[in-house]
Amino acid sequence: MKPKVIAAFDKLILRKRSIIETINDQLKNTFNLEHSRHRSLRNFVVNAIACLVAYSYQKKKPSLNINHADLLPFVQ
Repeated sequence: MKPKVIAAFDKLILRKRSIIETINDQLKNTFNLEHSRHRSLRNFVVNAIACLVAYSYQKKKPSLNINHADLLPFVQ
């Protein structure tokens, strides 16, 4: 494969990919966030928000540790 130039923001996010995957895994398996076919959009949104609220009450959460100074070059 030819080497590609990756943007700085993409490099920052790629370093945090394992943490993001861990959070997605917890939401799917622990808090039962599902892809199933919902009968209405409202039902899907209520299910997703309920999972996020339950996740927010979790005592030990992984964090991305992205500082404001890290994001300054990307803000215009």
